[in-house]
Amino acid sequence: MMRLDPESDVLIVVDVQPDFMPGGALPVPDGDAVVPVANRLLAHFAQAVATQDWHPPGHLSFASQHPGVPPFGTVRLPYGEQTVWPDHCLIGSPGAALHPGLDQARLRAVFRKGFRRAVDSYSGFVENDRVTRTGLDGYLREVGAKRVFLCGLATDFCVAATALGAAERGFETLVVSDACRAIAAPLPDGSSTLEAAWTALQAAGVRTVQSQELHGGGEPGSPSA
Repeated sequence: MMRLDPESDVLIVVDVQPDFMPGGALPVPDGDAVVPVANRLLAHFAQAVATQDWHPPGHLSFASQHPGVPPFGTVRLPYGEQTVWPDHCLIGSPGAALHPGLDQARLRAVFRKGFRRAVDSYSGFVENDRVTRTGLDGYLREVGAKRVFLCGLATDFCVAATALGAAERGFETLVVSDACRAIAAPLPDGSSTLEAAWTALQAAGVRTVQSQELHGGGEPGSPSA
């Protein structure tokens, strides 16, 4: 059992939005299964934040903006190679909202990403140009975070990118694996995006944990219960 510290442990709930659920514009298989697990985690953490994909119409990561390139193909943008996606998480749309079943009352802040038309964003810390920051790093330091736990969607894209960003910034980083779901797209070498993500996470020192291993709660300044 891992006891949580209400002063320095923070849960990051990554992109738990209807467009990433079954029936959404960019569904992650079994994506809706993360909602009840995330809610159980939220009950244990004194400090929790969320990230939210938030795209304007005509975003350059959308396949619809690149004639002849199918969804899940790649294009070259000024910051490098970019996977292109079906139009999803349009600003203000129901699919872009945080999932209505998520216990949002326990979230202290929401960090929106991908709202600049010319650059996509997987990480909750920095957009895909590796320059444009979201403010999450500064927030975590201001609240005294030392250890961060991640759950949400998708394991092999935005969860992995956010976890790598946390590790790069010196936070002890753990992915709550049963509170995540993956796209697991095939790669040319015969592996999958999920396998590649886990390899990168392990190399960066990111650990995994199961939700049932975590115990804690309360408010900062009070003993963990």
